[in-house]
Amino acid sequence: MKIDNNLLSKLEKLSHLYIADEKRDEVISQLSDILAYVENLSELDTTKLDSYFSTLEGGTPLREDEPISSKNINQSILRNAPQVEDNFFVVPAIIE
Repeated sequence: MKIDNNLLSKLEKLSHLYIADEKRDEVISQLSDILAYVENLSELDTTKLDSYFSTLEGGTPLREDEPISSKNINQSILRNAPQVEDNFFVVPAIIE
């Protein structure tokens, strides 16, 4: 895939980013390098690897998912908020 100004403009629109004109060539070069690296990865033969392949012996260790049963968890969270009212976060209004 070739990165050009047209594709970069589409990526800008999709990502809601603005890339300054003086940076466009640099960004195109960096994106092209990234794509070239990813294309190198496609050359690897992975047909003999299991889908659950891991570099860790015995797989990835998992912890038990245990819910926190503290009755005062909301108070400990609200203590960190800049402003609280009636056990709710107070935030600036964004709809006029």
